[in-house]
Amino acid sequence: MLEVKTVEKPDERRDFPRGHLEALHLTGLDFAVASFEPGWRWSESVAPLAGTASCMVHHNGFVARGRMRLRMDDGAESEVGPGDVFVCSPGHDAWVVGDEQVVVYDFAGTMANEYAKG
Repeated sequence: MLEVKTVEKPDERRDFPRGHLEALHLTGLDFAVASFEPGWRWSESVAPLAGTASCMVHHNGFVARGRMRLRMDDGAESEVGPGDVFVCSPGHDAWVVGDEQVVVYDFAGTMANEYAKG
């Protein structure tokens, strides 16, 4: 099997306040490209769609652009930026740091399938 898609032509796009997600669905891989504008914060922009107090999606991410702060429900915190690869389990908040758009590539699958669906 060989399957190729381009991020320039995603299978679907989901818009939410101050951002959007583009998803590609391949056999064995659901891939997401998420773009977050300055001022975006999960608890303000996506929580109303998710209906949960914190993000319950697992992320395997690569930051292509910008800086983002992540805070776990247990209080652990970290900041990620260009070139960083991260794993973040369910139960967190996140927000854009600074005035540059954040672009994250997520390979975990759950983001491409469930994130920001109303």
